[in-house]
Amino acid sequence: MPELPEVETVRDGLARWVTGRRIATVEVRHPRAVRRHLAGPEHFAAVLTGRTIVGARRRGKYLWLPLDSGDAIVGHLGMSGQLLVQPPPAADETHLRVRFTFDDGGSQLRFVDQRTFGGLSVSEGGASLPAEIAHIARDPMDPEFSDADFVAAIRRRRTEIKRALLDQTLISGVGNIYADEALWRARLHGARPTEALTGPAITRLLGHVRDVLREAIAQGGTSFDALYVNVNGESGYFSRELNVYGREGLPCRRCGAPIRREPFMNRSSYSCPRCQPRPRTARPAGR
Repeated sequence: MPELPEVETVRDGLARWVTGRRIATVEVRHPRAVRRHLAGPEHFAAVLTGRTIVGARRRGKYLWLPLDSGDAIVGHLGMSGQLLVQPPPAADETHLRVRFTFDDGGSQLRFVDQRTFGGLSVSEGGASLPAEIAHIARDPMDPEFSDADFVAAIRRRRTEIKRALLDQTLISGVGNIYADEALWRARLHGARPTEALTGPAITRLLGHVRDVLREAIAQGGTSFDALYVNVNGESGYFSRELNVYGREGLPCRRCGAPIRREPFMNRSSYSCPRCQPRPRTARPAGR
């Protein structure tokens, strides 16, 4: 699933390509793509027609496009969603779900989603921050993110540090890939108990999280297949810089030990057995 760098790359492209443009038509080609808009596809199209997009913003892995009406288009890419800017003559994509045209006759905005796990909706009065995503914590790239509050919240939790990094009510935008990469840089195993970490250790980890995210954003995110692309259909290249994720059995770039893969929440965690030793005592299941 796209994480913060991938979604930020898409947001940046949308800011450049659709800001200031007036929507001429909205074509919903698959109702599941707007299932979160409870008023239905026809209302979705009607309420957006004639509106001007005034920006492109992000909270964690969610995007929203503020409108001149004070409402907002809210989008989540899910596993395979793509927001593409395409010239009108371009052939329709196989999994095209929603098409926006603009009154300037220029490039269209197309929502393409093979697995239809993502979706779009309209948030009434949500231009500043849609109510539907207000519960999501700020991400570490947000200038209003509080390091001190994050450290305090982490130390109050009785959980594992990787689970805390993936908790969107504590910190948003960090997913499995970038959590593993930051933990490797911090020399911490993901199963380390949060209450056993010192404030300075958590602060250092947060710094590594930011570094990983900044570097990934600079390279357009991480693409392992054709499902994640930016608005121009281009893949990101941060996968070439990954130190642990997806490198099972390959030598650690710091110490040479073979990278290990461990099961984690129906996914996998990658770490170095030498640089990131497992904690001596495991937390009981469910905690």
